[in-house]
Amino acid sequence: MNHKVIIVDFGSQYTQLIARRVREQKVYCEIVPYTHDIPEDPALKGIILSGGPCSVNDPGAPDLDLGPLVQRVPVLAICYGAQLIARQFGGKVETSARREYGRAMLTHDQPSPLFHGVDAKSQVWMSHGDTITTLPQEFHLIGSTVDVEVAAFQHDQLPVYGLQFHPEVTHSTQGDDILRNFLIEVCGIPPEWTPASFIEETVAELKTQLEGERVICGLSGGVDSTVAASLIHRAIGDRLYCIFVDNGILRKDEFTHVLAQYEQLGLNIIGVRAADRFLGELAGVEDPEIKRKIIGRVFIEVFQEEAEKLDGITFLAQGTIYPDVIESVSVKGPSATIKSHHNVGGLPEQMQLKVVEPLRYLFKDEVRRVGHDLGLGASLLGRHPFPGPGLAIRILGEVTAERVALLQEVDAIFINALREYDLYDEVWQAFAVLLPVASVGVMGDERTYEQVVALRSVSSHDGMTADWSRLPYDFLADVSNRIINQVRGVNRVVYDISSKPPATIEWE
Repeated sequence: MNHKVIIVDFGSQYTQLIARRVREQKVYCEIVPYTHDIPEDPALKGIILSGGPCSVNDPGAPDLDLGPLVQRVPVLAICYGAQLIARQFGGKVETSARREYGRAMLTHDQPSPLFHGVDAKSQVWMSHGDTITTLPQEFHLIGSTVDVEVAAFQHDQLPVYGLQFHPEVTHSTQGDDILRNFLIEVCGIPPEWTPASFIEETVAELKTQLEGERVICGLSGGVDSTVAASLIHRAIGDRLYCIFVDNGILRKDEFTHVLAQYEQLGLNIIGVRAADRFLGELAGVEDPEIKRKIIGRVFIEVFQEEAEKLDGITFLAQGTIYPDVIESVSVKGPSATIKSHHNVGGLPEQMQLKVVEPLRYLFKDEVRRVGHDLGLGASLLGRHPFPGPGLAIRILGEVTAERVALLQEVDAIFINALREYDLYDEVWQAFAVLLPVASVGVMGDERTYEQVVALRSVSSHDGMTADWSRLPYDFLADVSNRIINQVRGVNRVVYDISSKPPATIEWE
């Protein structure tokens, strides 16, 4: 990587959004917790300090010695980062008379490369409880709002800038311009990080890393593992061996359909039917985290058995992407497990394989763009995300062959209808959930007491946050009618209108 930016994370809810905005400017960036050292790297051209939930005046608040950093490369400090700059260089940060949250009008009349092409007055987004009341001597003011005098400032000689507002959120109407000015004009980074450049660089790196090596990859039918395998295949050809396991909890007919697609791509693919083994291990289990662990363990056992049939395997390929990595690293140390990730952590050490993760620093939409440039078809790239534990975590309660078959039928009706109505590509992810609830109904002249299913459809850019999809009422009515008429055992359909946060996308 010839040019990159480091985003230092102080725990802000917007840190991933900063990274996405930087990537949108065709500039490569990485997020690191403030506790990590930033090593000397000739490719490093700039540093962005994120916001954070703490006050810089709190005992034990996140801290970082910024003196050496500002001497190395340009620095853009946002919110908490800006207050940390001010405090460390001798300024004063105090509790605001009232929390400053929401839209504000920024006025700037001092010359600054940060505001090149930005209107003299533009809307910005504030979210802070402290205020910089006195700037350090070597800094000067470059922007204010009605309520916040020190809304933007810069160093007199060094390319160091502080913003009290958040340029990364869409409510800051010219925030992209400000970030672009920092990246391109201040840091001097050419906007050339594209899918094509990523493929070229990654394939070259893989050829070097995997020279003479044989690699095994577990494919899931999803976008991430497919793109990862395609990149590695481009680098090393048939020295990549792919395994696709039918765990019995895939979508309807998915194993056969996806296996055929992989064969058409020219991948060296091995299909393994192991449904009975997985369902046998899941018998009687209702706890979702135990389900995940069982599925992970059995997959490892099956995968390992197949791997042992191959000679000379030294690397394991995984489709880990950046949100997996980010969610697995806590800024303030160990944090509560919301759910297990099926990639990060990988297969057990007893396999004695080194791991290769070519998509480790990409967001989901970037993975799709890379896949497109690799020549993968829309039917593969457009597939909605599908969890590693499959339908097992969409069946609340015990997983049985009968309950899997029921949910497969419901899910197929929902997904096929989305395609019929040209809605499939309009949503990020859609699926059905089988609830552990029976409901009274009337079918014909008879009373029924049958299963309830929930439909879930969300809109998102990368899965980090999501909102429920406003699907047309006529569509939902049609799908509900089809499910109840065609799937024996279901007499009620509900639609999930929860957003992430506070809910997760999956139910378990």
